[in-house]
Amino acid sequence: MGTTLAQSFALTNTWGARNVAAGVIDQTGALHTHGDTTHRFRLASVSKLMTAWVALISVEDGSVSLDDTVGQEGCTLRHLLAHAGGYGFDNGAPIISPGRKRVYSNTGFEMLATYVSSKVGMEFDEYVFESVFAPLGMSSSELLGSPAADIHSTISDLALFAAELRTPKLLARSTYIEASTPQFGELEGVVPGVGRFDPCPWGLGTEIHGAKSPHWMATRNSASTFGHFGGTGTFLWIDPVANVACFALSDREFGDWALDAWPQFGDSVLNELGRS
Repeated sequence: MGTTLAQSFALTNTWGARNVAAGVIDQTGALHTHGDTTHRFRLASVSKLMTAWVALISVEDGSVSLDDTVGQEGCTLRHLLAHAGGYGFDNGAPIISPGRKRVYSNTGFEMLATYVSSKVGMEFDEYVFESVFAPLGMSSSELLGSPAADIHSTISDLALFAAELRTPKLLARSTYIEASTPQFGELEGVVPGVGRFDPCPWGLGTEIHGAKSPHWMATRNSASTFGHFGGTGTFLWIDPVANVACFALSDREFGDWALDAWPQFGDSVLNELGRS
């Protein structure tokens, strides 16, 4: 590599966070990190990516099916993974019928985790460890609460998961493609803290960039870029066209600052790698 991404990583020092760490997996598969790689952060909604992976593993081993009904009539595991189940952000009752709008929902992810747990006969935090953390070597990661928001991890461990999202080992290729391409693709919806989009594409647990603008991902990201951000100031994206993974953890709550800083950081990463 002809770059250490020094210019890009220097931008993270301007984010105003007490603690921040970042990482990039470049086109060759080489990992670049910045900051304290052992500091544990709460991932917030980046946790949903890992919870989704757990659910998809349980689909592949035959414990559950994406077509299983979970919750209100007509709502399936697939609906819940794609935020199309009709459940509100943090409200146990449905607010709309399934498949009509993209309604971002912590409740839906908690429901699907409870369902998967019941079918595999294991507490969900244990199942996360057995199915994802242990196989990937994520020894510093732990679920300490809601499967929608309460996984705690380090940038070193997140790098291991980012590598899985870039080149899957735990899922079959067909499942991976389904997870990272739009489900119920034409639904409109809101990305909390970012804006309303029509359409608002989402995969199975993964937000998909599509034509969303302005957005928290890089302006140079391809439409097929997928990932997630978290309200604690965390994000992870995979750009399949650039073949690059980019991720960061901080302890500054998500806000307007991130909608400026994160795209700038991502664009800088892609620019530096393009010159390498």
